[in-house]
Amino acid sequence: MRPVDLAREAGISAQAVRDYERDGLLPPAERSASGYRRYTEVHARALRTYRALVPAYGYAAAREILRAVHRADLDAALRVIDAGHAGLQRDRETLDTVAAAVERLTGADRPDGERGSGPQGGDPGLGAARTAPGPFTVGEVAGRLGVTAATVRKWERAGIVQPGRDPGTGYRRFTAADIRDADLAHLLRRGGYPLAHIATVVRHVREAGDLAALAAALADWRARVTARGRAMLAAAAQLAGYLDATGQDGRARQPS
Repeated sequence: MRPVDLAREAGISAQAVRDYERDGLLPPAERSASGYRRYTEVHARALRTYRALVPAYGYAAAREILRAVHRADLDAALRVIDAGHAGLQRDRETLDTVAAAVERLTGADRPDGERGSGPQGGDPGLGAARTAPGPFTVGEVAGRLGVTAATVRKWERAGIVQPGRDPGTGYRRFTAADIRDADLAHLLRRGGYPLAHIATVVRHVREAGDLAALAAALADWRARVTARGRAMLAAAAQLAGYLDATGQDGRARQPS
């Protein structure tokens, strides 16, 4: 099999095939008497495996996996794969945490039976704060929420609220956006969420702009997490087949 034959199946250039071999993504090719590369079905399997690994683990990890296989270090390859699965699990857990919090914020399941602070409900103690120009002091924010100023400062240390400072006095100045973040923190703390999880939720709300935008972003995020999980399944099947074809130690067996 010539480089162009291998390239045609993958939809890449013959030079890319040679580059993949040089980079260790394909096993070394035999050479004809005239010095031309001769590829086999083993090389085609390696190329298919690489192309399956990329959407599952990314370019860098896919390269690391195949290089490890080709130097007969299967444990190293599996460690990269394990790290990819662990990362996906962390993403899924974060997604579930944020999604559950958003559902709580936009639903009617507050501990005291009040509506959530999202688009479908409101907190009468903070409604004016959201529409007032501000800024507000830490004491005013604490008073509106019914917590101590020390609690609000604790949220600030956790990265949940990020108030600016008055250039003249150095006192904290809370804007309407800061009030929103503090309200989210207050509600989620009442629901039993740890500060680290609350900080994650608030960061995503801050980046999205509002809860409605965050809900849409979460749906897209979940679709991408699911797609990556499916890609990992497909990559696992390709890699398992390639390992079977090359031997358990990862060394390619060229046809005699």
